[in-house]
Amino acid sequence: MLYSCSTLPHSGTTQLLFNPNNLNLPPSFHTYRSKCQVNRRGFSLRGIVVAGASVMPSSLISQPLQGLERLPFKPEGYNFWNWRGHKIHYVEQGEGIPIVLIHGFGASAYHWRYNIPELSKRYKVYAIDLLGFGWSEKALVDYDAVIWRDEIVDFLKEIVKEPAVVVGNSLGGFTALLTAEALPEQVIGVALLNSAGQFGNPIDETIEPEKSAFQTTVLKPVKDIFQRVVLGFLFWQAKQPARIESVLKSVYKNTTNVDDYLVDSIIKPATDPNAGEVYYRLMTRFMSNQRKYTLDSVLSNLSCPLLLLWGDLDPWVGPAKAISIKEFYPNTSVVNLQAGHCPHDEVPELVNKGLLDWMSSLQFTPPVKSL
Repeated sequence: MLYSCSTLPHSGTTQLLFNPNNLNLPPSFHTYRSKCQVNRRGFSLRGIVVAGASVMPSSLISQPLQGLERLPFKPEGYNFWNWRGHKIHYVEQGEGIPIVLIHGFGASAYHWRYNIPELSKRYKVYAIDLLGFGWSEKALVDYDAVIWRDEIVDFLKEIVKEPAVVVGNSLGGFTALLTAEALPEQVIGVALLNSAGQFGNPIDETIEPEKSAFQTTVLKPVKDIFQRVVLGFLFWQAKQPARIESVLKSVYKNTTNVDDYLVDSIIKPATDPNAGEVYYRLMTRFMSNQRKYTLDSVLSNLSCPLLLLWGDLDPWVGPAKAISIKEFYPNTSVVNLQAGHCPHDEVPELVNKGLLDWMSSLQFTPPVKSL
């Protein structure tokens, strides 16, 4: 969904959004950049940052778009998988070649609400919540791109168990690419919807300059406290329904689907006791160590067909990025859509058609089953 550190124009209020190209904190946080050094360049993200377990009253769920089937909302979730001792939520529907859907930063499997019913008529569809988001556990771990890659790799091995197409929006898109790079024998195609990630030279941050005793004993503790105060305030703001709705409407060019179902599926997870700490870790530890991952390095190792379902009206990741990906990786098909950052929820009928048409053109080899 909305995953990527990017900033949007706003009227003096703090946005809970992030720029995929600059990985900047919200505009109101820019004045603290030199002190906190939380603004980072490198890993492209896009999204609304909220984390926690969810419970959404059925009375809050709006009516689906006319003519479109919508995934029924279940407050208790659908299926759960134990991964490394953590509870991971996923939806599973349909039969046939597997499709694995990966949401963006701050979203959940429910963001694919209009895609799962249609795609599952022809394929076996899985939609998974990344660790720290949606109905998955809000684990107090050190988050980085690798942990989500490993989650999807193991999900493919342990739950899907056969060749699959992996689809991702924003953060989920970059996770899909990393998964395909790590597990080429099982990922037979990747589809990206306004993916996070940026081109550039990877930076090795394993070797850090030596810090003085003053930096270690005085500056670092002060910086940590300052970050917690500022980010705590931003997290509180992020949980306000009006703010979430406002942010969504700024990136959905057709705001019809910005409804109570969507808003509550994003905001309710923030009620988890660990949500604030997960947010803090995502905004500091995670954001600070992503410069070693670039689209260049990942695409250079990709071997499967690639589909770009691109919302050209995205204020965060415009069509220029899709053009760059196509130029760098020729085995790419592009479908341009008049939509914003989350085309799968804004124009789901067009995304469903584009994905189904592309998959019908792929050459699938049935898995060899052991006797």
